[in-house]
Amino acid sequence: MKMAERIRRARRKAGLSQATLAELLQVRRSAVSNWESVNDIQPSLQNLIGIAKACGISFEWLGTGRGAMSPDADQWADIPAADAELVEVPQERELLAMFRELPRKPQQLVVELVETLHASRRRTRRGGIGFKTKPGSGSLEQ
Repeated sequence: MKMAERIRRARRKAGLSQATLAELLQVRRSAVSNWESVNDIQPSLQNLIGIAKACGISFEWLGTGRGAMSPDADQWADIPAADAELVEVPQERELLAMFRELPRKPQQLVVELVETLHASRRRTRRGGIGFKTKPGSGSLEQ
């Protein structure tokens, strides 16, 4: 993940608009917009520190992508969801909400199903076992 994406995620996680973050850092809103753009314009070290403080995130994560996004993540290290990515796709959010409502055993079945589908897809890409149509029949064969 590029720095522009990390800056955008940090700002959104903190619930700040570009204008509000710019005001906190005493820069123009266009500067924040440029830092978040694909133009690869990066903030100064002083502004990077300011972004981390204003958004309450780890300076190391913001600058390098290493470590946890939250500076206090060590206390949550045993909880797998503490270092999770932000979900921005509505279908992913809905799927995650439904998954969390399931009892433990059905959750395990869903995980096994996804692992099976993922493994099947990899084999198909490599030319291994997969499903394809029989020539001329339109039916599936393994």
